[in-house]
Amino acid sequence: MERVQTKEADLRAVIDDLRRQQVSSLDDYVIPEQRNLGFVGLAHSLAAYARRALATPESEVAGDDWDLRVFGHTGTLSFGPISQLWLRQLSKSWAADDLPRRRIRPGRHTSGGLAVRHHIGCVVMLSESLRLRPDQGERPGELGRADMEAFLNRLAYLVSVDRISADARIRATREVRAVLNRTRAMGLTRPGRVAAGLGEDFAIHRDDVPDKPESAKLGRDLPAEILTQLCAQLDRIASPETRTGIELAIDTGRRPEEICDLPFDCLARDDDGLAVLVFDNHKANRLGRRLPIAETTAQVIVSQQSRVAARFPATPIGELKLLPTDRRNPDGRHSITAFSLSFAHREWVNRLPELTTADGTPFDRRRVALYAYRHSYAQRHADAGVPIDVLRELMDHRKLDTTTGYYRVGEPRRRQAVERVAALAFDRHGNHIWHQAQALLDSEHARLALGEVAVPYGVCTEPSNVKAGGGACPFRFRCAGCDHFRTDVSYLPDLHAYLDDLLRNRERLLAATDIDDWARAEAMPSEEEIGRIRSLIGRITAGLDDLDPADRASIDRAVEAVRAHRAVAVAMPQARRVPVDLRPRRQP
Repeated sequence: MERVQTKEADLRAVIDDLRRQQVSSLDDYVIPEQRNLGFVGLAHSLAAYARRALATPESEVAGDDWDLRVFGHTGTLSFGPISQLWLRQLSKSWAADDLPRRRIRPGRHTSGGLAVRHHIGCVVMLSESLRLRPDQGERPGELGRADMEAFLNRLAYLVSVDRISADARIRATREVRAVLNRTRAMGLTRPGRVAAGLGEDFAIHRDDVPDKPESAKLGRDLPAEILTQLCAQLDRIASPETRTGIELAIDTGRRPEEICDLPFDCLARDDDGLAVLVFDNHKANRLGRRLPIAETTAQVIVSQQSRVAARFPATPIGELKLLPTDRRNPDGRHSITAFSLSFAHREWVNRLPELTTADGTPFDRRRVALYAYRHSYAQRHADAGVPIDVLRELMDHRKLDTTTGYYRVGEPRRRQAVERVAALAFDRHGNHIWHQAQALLDSEHARLALGEVAVPYGVCTEPSNVKAGGGACPFRFRCAGCDHFRTDVSYLPDLHAYLDDLLRNRERLLAATDIDDWARAEAMPSEEEIGRIRSLIGRITAGLDDLDPADRASIDRAVEAVRAHRAVAVAMPQARRVPVDLRPRRQP
């Protein structure tokens, strides 16, 4: 199972010792003190494998120390530190229920066992708090809200004296809450069960979980000049597997574990003959994902494939890994781990000359982590104007909110785009307001759009509406008739959509026979509003038509940049082909 070839002489030595001691079980074997580490390791491994062969999940849950390999995971799990018998049994029932829900990847370490161990570790902290009671928390029926508040206050105290971190406090409250809620749903607090009588007030409510602080730090992406310096030092990496893994991380933005687990035949071609990386997103359990890559990145893969095929000629191609490990891997079927790649990457970075930013300031090399390349990948594409829905597909996220956390709208690009769009800004009458816009840009150029709060097809500066975040318009959202409203060329598609909606609603109301006249009159779009929207569209369109082709193209790019970070997609988009020259340059 561990891909270690045991020498016959070592196995014979262990068997001879077992025979001399006449043990009836491997658990009874006493290892002589003079034995070397190899002998001791073999003896412990044999005993562990024997125990696992005879164990079942049903027999394992009866004890207080679990071997998680019996459940398909790695590591061990101990419930001994939980002193209250009822809480220990409660925790064991939760763990036995939770472990089958954790994902298992045959032959690979997973975080399932680690996650369960962390939950139980948090329950241990609850147990320590309950031991301060006169009855040491042994009677669940006498526990109440005061005891839970004592636990929450204890966590806050541990943070104040630097015993635990603020993040550990948040995770402890969340995970104890999850265990208690799940075990209540399992019926373990009913009469006759292990936690009978445990009050409903002995619980952690949603409001008890501290808010996670919002970091004010810069993004985790690396500046372009730092990536350039890193790429210039790739020749310092001795291992071909390590260099290939780092190059793929920089070029593709995949997670370290996704890169390490790439199969030999991960390179494919689409219908146009362009290169595609085929990978498995194990974090989201989405397999066989396809990512467009540059031809230069494809050549990195082809070169590594040649090395692997020459190194393991006897192994079928379909069983090889692109980045095979050097340890316990005689046939190339096992890849390097994300830990080993991260370790090798850190050693390489620490040996590099000083990294400096564009202004010559030394750069903190601790920020150069493998995962930073994923953020850098997202930032490069965002700066290149790739729409957020496409970037979501490239990052292989399910939610747009997840994607927006990986990049920032660059200040120079944002400033330039807003300035270009502001040149074609209009009030409700269709009059240019460039001078007012320019004055605002001079004092508040960091903002994405002009004005204080967004409305469906422009911005609003009405104070009470701004204070309410756009949800308290005193004029019932009649934006086209309000002096606080203004729009610009980037809202032109929204204005067209709004006009179409007004016309459709008018026709639908005129044809309706199941509505009172007063209700029809109230809901009917007015001719004045329809005319105002048509006039706005006409003025904006006329302003665009007056531009020469170069200025029109510049405006189109600025509009694309502004809208890329404003629009929200409501349908599943197709991943469109994006520029493939976004990889940092390096020596071949």
